[in-house]
Amino acid sequence: MGVIFDTSIWIGLTLGQISSRAVSDAAGEETVYISAISLGELSFGVESCSNPAMRMQRQRALRSLELRPILDVSASTASVFGVLAAYLKQMGRSPRTRVNDLWIAAQAIENDFALLTMNIKDFEGLPGLRVVGL
Repeated sequence: MGVIFDTSIWIGLTLGQISSRAVSDAAGEETVYISAISLGELSFGVESCSNPAMRMQRQRALRSLELRPILDVSASTASVFGVLAAYLKQMGRSPRTRVNDLWIAAQAIENDFALLTMNIKDFEGLPGLRVVGL
């Protein structure tokens, strides 16, 4: 088994908004994975940062995260993503506003992992998803 961290967890840890102890307690004994989607979001944060000191801090954090087990997007992930996006549309919610969250949720469902997030509301009601919040 494993747990996939939403991008908000990685950002919260880097900025000191949440403690590594709280995250460790929430993950328990599970192997922690990072999504390739989160790596893309974090890379965007590095590339769009105009403050040189902050950019360097973000770059160091990203490089350390790239050493973790990474979940890539597969054809199976795409199938789950399609189901989740269609579900949201049927429920009257737009899937377009949280596309990256849906990809990360799809990876969690595909691998039967829990998803740890600081933004529970972003993942509310997604069928088959086990969400753990901080």
